[in-house]
Amino acid sequence: MVAVLLPAAAAALWGAARLPWGTAVRSRPGTGVTTSVDVPGGDFAPELVPLAVFALAAVAGVLAVSGTWRRVVGVVLVPAGAVPVWTGLFRHTDTDAFGGRALAVLGGVLLLAAAVALVWRGHRMPRLGGRYRSPGAAKETARGEQDLWQALSEGEDPTVADR
Repeated sequence: MVAVLLPAAAAALWGAARLPWGTAVRSRPGTGVTTSVDVPGGDFAPELVPLAVFALAAVAGVLAVSGTWRRVVGVVLVPAGAVPVWTGLFRHTDTDAFGGRALAVLGGVLLLAAAVALVWRGHRMPRLGGRYRSPGAAKETARGEQDLWQALSEGEDPTVADR
């Protein structure tokens, strides 16, 4: 679940940085002509793109660690999720560009949901590859002393890997 929430949060934050959050009036020097241009969320709230990258990095962090360290990752994600929620709800722009702010809030909520899941159940989640062992490695550790002597009796060298 966390491996789905974090990339979804990153996508939402990235999208919020690309959508317009307001407009700005720009004038051309010497002409007196003014133009209204959209201001993307990345210009208005520059923390959105780094938080999106951080959410993607958190996926790797969650997959790499286990136990209590996953709870630590969850605790670190709490303020990272609170920032876009606060930005989207309380930093207003001059227009009614609601889509970008709503997407930022959604990204923050998804980060917070991943953080809560990690703090609450992160230490119980399975680690990627924690139970996997290649057949060759399993065979080598399954060999007991009797197997080694039997291999010697049959004329095989038990220290050479099977090919």
